[in-house]
Order: sequence, then C-alpha cells, then structure tokens
Amino acid sequence: MSLGDDPTVKLRALAHPLRLRILSLLTGAAMTAAEVARELDLTHANASYHLRHLLAAGQIEVAGEEKIRGGVAKRYRHPAEAGFDKPRAAIPEGAQRTADHLLIYEALAAELRRRSRAVMRAQGNHFTDAELWVDPAVWLRVEEQITEASRALHRAAVAPRTPGAIRVNATIALFRMEPDAK
Repeated sequence: MSLGDDPTVKLRALAHPLRLRILSLLTGAAMTAAEVARELDLTHANASYHLRHLLAAGQIEVAGEEKIRGGVAKRYRHPAEAGFDKPRAAIPEGAQRTADHLLIYEALAAELRRRSRAVMRAQGNHFTDAELWVDPAVWLRVEEQITEASRALHRAAVAPRTPGAIRVNATIALFRMEPDAK
C-alpha cells in the first residue's frame, strides 16, 4: 500500500485549512509552488511543504515541469474528478469515527470561518443548516444530488482571477449522525 492509499494519510493531509485552500486553487489550474505561495501569501518553503504532503497522500498530481532560472519547477494539479471517480469504500454499520475523521470537520469549519469574512451579498447566495431525521431513501437521493452539484463546480473551476469568473464558496459537509448524540 502506498502512502496515497492509506486512509489515515489522506485524512491527515486534508485536515488542514491551508491544504484545503491549496486543493481549491489546484482544481482550477496547475500551479507551481511559487505560484501557490504568491496566490496564498505564503513563503515558497511553506507552499512546498504542504504540496509535498498533498502529493504523498495522493490528493494532487504532478501535471508537468518547466525550467525556471536554471532549475526545474513542478506544476501540480488537483484533478476535478478526484474523489468522485473512485468507488467509495464500504464502511461497516456502526464503524467508529476517529480523531482523524473529526480533524477534517475542524479544518472545514476553520476554512469556512476564513471564507465567510469575504462573503459578498449577492443574488444566489444560499445557506442551509439542518440537523434532521429523514427517510434513508431521501438521504441517499439528496446525497447523490449534492455530490453531482459538487462535481459540476469542480469541473467548472478556472484559474484564480480569470476574466469573467467569479469567486465562490461551496463548503458541504453531509454526514449521518449518531442517533443518541446530544
């Protein structure tokens, strides 16, 4: 099993708000560590560090190389179909969540807090927060619809600041809850 196949490595790679931002950037365009650093206002070393973690976890891929000032810079990308194109691993009923699983939601919450500071009042903004009890068939249908909407957004992603494009947020966390949790 390679590091990219280890679910714990994947979870830990994703459980960092900065890495979530990098994945978003690399969905719309292949970028070098220097370009990621400039876009996110990071040091080159910091961008490279996080890119290495994402690459080791199989979350990004090398999309090419280019010569820059006598050196070679790799271009990385996060394929739009990443995560959508693989069959989901079967999770046995009653499987326990781990601390690593909870870290993903902490990272999403932190990233949503950061993004919300850039919210723009605009037509089409949507907010839903719900803790509900629903029929399993309804849950499955909604899950499929949300997955398709997420896939469509990822396919449509373009490079930052592309003329005519708008900057948007889509933070989606659908999960079943423990029936007796408070």
